[in-house]
Amino acid sequence: MKQKTDTLFYRNFFSIYVILVLQNVVTLSVNLADNMMLGAYSETALSGVAAVNQIQFIYQQLLMALGDGLVIFCSQYWGQRRTEPMKKIAAGAMWAGLGIAVILFTLVSIFPYQTLGIFTTEKSIIEEGVRYLAIIRFTYFFFAVTQILLATMRSVELVNIAFQLSIITFFINCGINYVLIYGHFGAPEMGAAGAAVGTLAARAIELLVLLFYIRKKETNLRLRLSDYFHPDKLLCRDYFKLTAPMLLVQGLWGVNTALQTVILGHMTAAAIAANSVASTIFLMVKSMAVGAASTASVIIGKTIGTGDIDLVKYYAKLMQRLFLIIGVVSGLVLFVIRVPLLRIYDLTPATKDMANTFLIILSIVIVGMSYQMPTNNGIIRGGGNAMFVVKMDLISIWGIVIPLSFIMAFVVKASPAVVVCCLNADQIFKCVPAFLESHYGNWIRKLTR
Repeated sequence: MKQKTDTLFYRNFFSIYVILVLQNVVTLSVNLADNMMLGAYSETALSGVAAVNQIQFIYQQLLMALGDGLVIFCSQYWGQRRTEPMKKIAAGAMWAGLGIAVILFTLVSIFPYQTLGIFTTEKSIIEEGVRYLAIIRFTYFFFAVTQILLATMRSVELVNIAFQLSIITFFINCGINYVLIYGHFGAPEMGAAGAAVGTLAARAIELLVLLFYIRKKETNLRLRLSDYFHPDKLLCRDYFKLTAPMLLVQGLWGVNTALQTVILGHMTAAAIAANSVASTIFLMVKSMAVGAASTASVIIGKTIGTGDIDLVKYYAKLMQRLFLIIGVVSGLVLFVIRVPLLRIYDLTPATKDMANTFLIILSIVIVGMSYQMPTNNGIIRGGGNAMFVVKMDLISIWGIVIPLSFIMAFVVKASPAVVVCCLNADQIFKCVPAFLESHYGNWIRKLTR
């Protein structure tokens, strides 16, 4: 019986995991292609776009929290095959996502120079970033709707559409970027603004294709536009009660990542470009950990929905073994691919050397991240104990990592490599509390419905 249970688990895990990893890799390949094209065009343009993308990253983290909360709640209802509550929760998540999009769009429209001035003091970089931001801000609305809809699909174990959409987005974005960044085929040479046009077109088409799929192909929920005008107050209250700590954690994590650019950007101009290149390559490999966290969240939520708590705990232990293997593989992959990928970039020798150093550091960091992030965000948070993750992140990131990094950068005047080590130190020492809570803590909470 145990062997049969293990076989079913691994089959279920990898059927979801592989698609989610591939989807994330293809999605991030767009950013990698952008970086390569802009790096070949102008290092200043690359740095300007990198600064704007920090805003996008914070926004993405908030939407991810809304989506993860939706998956945690809805996957339990899906385990019971109760679809009506799922639609009402999805409606609440959608309105929250659009609300965040409106707030962000308004802020960057009114204060574009002030916003980018947070990340760098270089006027040329800020000017490039503002040109990019003037166009890219319109993608916020398309992105919010798409991400909440994809989270809704993920809660009913429909993950193939996300992978297919990411492929469509990749080719559209890269094609338009190639034409407009450099001015090929008689088109104007737009630089960073051309990359923004490519992203905007890709996001709009991505959403149209997804809406067509939901309308014509999706049969598990049978979503309709009218479903989003009838959220349930009680269900939404419970949803936001669960999601509020996740929004706090993901938002703070986004700010933490953005502060990495702030700190490095105020050290040397080359550090922004080096960090942008290293971070993009790192995020590609990090897809293995992100996919593991999303998969764990779906499986834990669905299994809790069946009421078999012993099976939930057993699955949690099986997954943690997988996370360790994923971490070691990720570290080796990142270490090996860093050299051939850096050769593609047209960067100054100093910038390229700095990016290489950052990637060596991140090859070690990703091993710890691949265990603690899926354990915390997939298992513990998926089991309903979001506050444990909130407390751990508040203490580790804001009590230790950020103050230490500021001191090392601006008081001790340490090198950018040392500062990067400090900024990512939490990915290693958070492994211990994650292990203790998942094995000995009361991480399974009864979620109020």
